[in-house]
Amino acid sequence: MNTYELIDLSLQRFSPKEVAQALGVDPKTVRRWHARETEPKPYIADAIRQRLLPFGEPPTSEGAFRFIDLFAGIGGIRTAFEKLGGRCVFTSEWDPYAIKTYRANFHDGEGHVFASDITKVHERDVPDHDVLLAGFPCQPFSIAGVSKKNALGRPHGFADKTQGTLFFDVARIIDEKKPRAFLLENVKNLVSHDKGRTFATIIDVLQNELGYHVHHRVINGRHFGPQHRERIIIVGFRDNVPFTWDDLDLPDLGTAPRMKTVLHRQDGSEPLDSPYIGGNKGKVLDKYTLSDKLWNYLQDYAAKHRDKGNGFGFGLVTPESTCRTLSARYYKDGSEILISQGSKKNPRRLTPRECARLMGFDDNFRIPVSDTRAYKQFGNSVVVPVISAVARIMVPHLIQEAPVKPEGTAENKSRS
Repeated sequence: MNTYELIDLSLQRFSPKEVAQALGVDPKTVRRWHARETEPKPYIADAIRQRLLPFGEPPTSEGAFRFIDLFAGIGGIRTAFEKLGGRCVFTSEWDPYAIKTYRANFHDGEGHVFASDITKVHERDVPDHDVLLAGFPCQPFSIAGVSKKNALGRPHGFADKTQGTLFFDVARIIDEKKPRAFLLENVKNLVSHDKGRTFATIIDVLQNELGYHVHHRVINGRHFGPQHRERIIIVGFRDNVPFTWDDLDLPDLGTAPRMKTVLHRQDGSEPLDSPYIGGNKGKVLDKYTLSDKLWNYLQDYAAKHRDKGNGFGFGLVTPESTCRTLSARYYKDGSEILISQGSKKNPRRLTPRECARLMGFDDNFRIPVSDTRAYKQFGNSVVVPVISAVARIMVPHLIQEAPVKPEGTAENKSRS
């Protein structure tokens, strides 16, 4: 791409003000470049690639398999499958801030479709794909009325049992497109929601009504990072392939990483242009340290509940610790994961970069949104290494080698 094309592409992802800030110029200058009124200096092309656009180049081939990314968030599930050779052909995400982060990190190749609201997309308009991926939100299922429909002789398939929930959108696309496989991710509590009826409905729809061979397992992200985070993973295959959870490689919990692997090193070894650290040694900025007022409030709150015999309170960790689950509400007070800074200084929140590391994203992952938005996004994300581990045992069942023609066949003779 030439410089003008790179400017146009960056403006598809960011506002003129955001592009200007990244490049160290005035927004009016960016608008003039976009209008072809002035010519940018030669270094601008490299600056755009380094500061604004996803790393690497857009996909030029079909990939080993095609997948779609529903309720995509910031792309944690996509990250795992793309690294194993898959090509994303369709993405759905409604939150504009998540979309901004997603587009800052992924190349959408030719033919890729981006939809904001999957409920308004007809299933026939979704591109053909091999794998459906979805970290779908779990809304309460209403199965009231099924008995009445039975009495009236009315059908009550998945469209009736799950209409009004976002799982219905997953089910209707699977029903129409019949992908070779799917991976669904949700909170552990999905299994016990409504005394197990919600989960039973989901499995019934996937297995008995849509006809897939379904496997599910709760996996703790603690195997791969210093965070206790249990999530249910549901895998399904259209054909009866020899998939087994026994092939899943989970590192031993005793050797799992500690918090020091995600915290800023604060010794000058990290890039000093990070918005979260400063000074010659890259110390975490003071704005992440709790104020006296907030720290006193959290301590008083914890003490009050401790006196009542409750376990509510903040979670204080050190570099050798494992932390609680990062939630989307972390931006409010950071109480579930506070980093100790010694007895003479109030603890601090994680920075957004540390949250990204906690969820398994590498340091090339761009964070183009405010701290508040970033905390929400990482709190809602998947632990990428967990999805990668599952993807590694799924993909061999997706990539099928073309059968080798035996010697002496007409086809081989015609090539000789």
